[in-house]
Amino acid sequence: MAGHVFMIRQESAPPWWFLSLVFLGAAYVATVTLRLLAYLAFSLHRQPKDLRSRYGAWAVITGPTSGMGRAMALELARRGLNLGLVGRDPANLEEISNTVRSLHGVETKTVVFDLSLVATPHGDEPLRQLRETVEGLDVGVLMNNAGVGEPAMAYLHEADVEAWVRMMRVNLWAVTEVTAAVLPGMVERGRGAVVNIGSASSQAIPSFPLCTIYSATKRHVHATNTRNMYVAHFSRSLHLEYASEGIHVQCQAPFFVATRMVENLAEARRLSPFTVTPGAYARAAVGWIGRGGPLCTPNVRHRLLWCAAAAAPDSVLDWFLLRSHLEQRTTLSQQIRASGAPAPS
Repeated sequence: MAGHVFMIRQESAPPWWFLSLVFLGAAYVATVTLRLLAYLAFSLHRQPKDLRSRYGAWAVITGPTSGMGRAMALELARRGLNLGLVGRDPANLEEISNTVRSLHGVETKTVVFDLSLVATPHGDEPLRQLRETVEGLDVGVLMNNAGVGEPAMAYLHEADVEAWVRMMRVNLWAVTEVTAAVLPGMVERGRGAVVNIGSASSQAIPSFPLCTIYSATKRHVHATNTRNMYVAHFSRSLHLEYASEGIHVQCQAPFFVATRMVENLAEARRLSPFTVTPGAYARAAVGWIGRGGPLCTPNVRHRLLWCAAAAAPDSVLDWFLLRSHLEQRTTLSQQIRASGAPAPS
């Protein structure tokens, strides 16, 4: 067809920035997927393990009288470990001590220690008693479980400063002091496992508004988009220091466990399929001792929630948590007014 020129239209290539975003997105999804698959395979591969013969005859656990601590005390006793129980209430310590002895036939020793008094003159004597108690025991497992979550749903200026300091003593300093009391015996025997219970509130999500000090006591630094908790950083460093001594140190970072601390959290109700019972978490937690690296989330449902949180933008998580905690704050205020009790200072 003379006189006609046919033009062939060529589609322009996508811009470089678009291809870069696609590549980064695909790499991120692949990384998360591979980690999740590896975690699930590791979780489902049952490894029979005798904690008593591997680490020692005794386990020391802080905060063993309620919630997760009680469930883990029962699970450790079920596994045949004698228990050193560290808590502040003598009657509650006696109750859990009698319970594990009657159910599982293990030995127990109790140390009355209000961990909010660590690093004060009133905490020196119970710390000395703890050191004396563990000195003659074959302590193979240390479970630093005790934690304080109150004041909660409060702005920083609303609570007494001493209340925040007590929280920091329990959540930070007590972990360090108790570990320092138990580690020498583990080093001498050349074996042991230290489990520090952290929180996904500071490891997997960017903020925890109205529970600021609680999440901050579980977080150490925030740099280059890497969030490290104090407990996680402490655990990882100790793991590297003492692995050659036969001591395994790990930080476990759970999400929602159906305890008094989280039972009224609005986000826990909304995410109820991912909330586990203390018994279910304890079975996973004790089963994970000595396995994996220095930071882990033993429960499979919690790990799935962790992956979902990692995929969501920080701004979305910030909005969701602030909305949930403001809702919970309103509910608590209404309950206080209805009961006629004075508002917390």
